[in-house]
Amino acid sequence: MADHTAPRISLQPHTRRVRILDGDTLIADTHNAIELRERGYPPRQYLPRDDVRMDLLTPSETVTHCPFKGDTTYYSLPDIADMAWSYEQPTEEMQAIAGRLAFDADKATEIVE
Repeated sequence: MADHTAPRISLQPHTRRVRILDGDTLIADTHNAIELRERGYPPRQYLPRDDVRMDLLTPSETVTHCPFKGDTTYYSLPDIADMAWSYEQPTEEMQAIAGRLAFDADKATEIVE
């Protein structure tokens, strides 16, 4: 039986090293991630923008909406569409992830040490 007393979404700041790679190219490297755990989804690492190679990413035209987190802005590499996303103005409960980026594990390699 599912535990419905646990919150739908929880945020877990941590200091483990998180790296994001596209092949041999380092896209992000941080010790300041927030792990977002949401029922029904794999854990996601939200990384501070200062620790992401934003010069490699370009905003895409894709926009989605999550009723629990808010509107999402997506980012792409030249050869990988929508590989990362960010909540620029998340809901009040999710302010800790504002402006941070999460990466699609199917489109980039994520290493959490």
